[in-house]
Amino acid sequence: MRLQTLLPAVAFSLVFSCCNAQQGNMVDVPTLRTELATGTVQLVDVRTPQEWGTGHIADALHIDWFDDDFREHVAKLDKDRPVRVYCAAGGRSEDARELLREMGFKDVKDLDGGISAWKKAGAPVVK
Repeated sequence: MRLQTLLPAVAFSLVFSCCNAQQGNMVDVPTLRTELATGTVQLVDVRTPQEWGTGHIADALHIDWFDDDFREHVAKLDKDRPVRVYCAAGGRSEDARELLREMGFKDVKDLDGGISAWKKAGAPVVK
């Protein structure tokens, strides 16, 4: 088979596998809204108290990523129930997601784009 024929197939395969891997770690706004409506997920806002005060997603637990007791606070969550985490744009929540997985949480995903994406989608926040 010629290289020119293989190249598009290889490129598609790489893009597809990359996107599938990301889907395993992230949740988009519509999916999170659906999950929250079912009441099956534990939602954790890992932003600072100042950020929390500007508005947060209803029913979210506030556990500041920078708090020295972060690990102790999240350890109180149910490891067998899905956990969704978010921050401002996705950096801290990615770190939190990985830590929770290391702690034995089975289903942890973070909100793609953080609360910024939530607000951009027109989803409600509470203060």
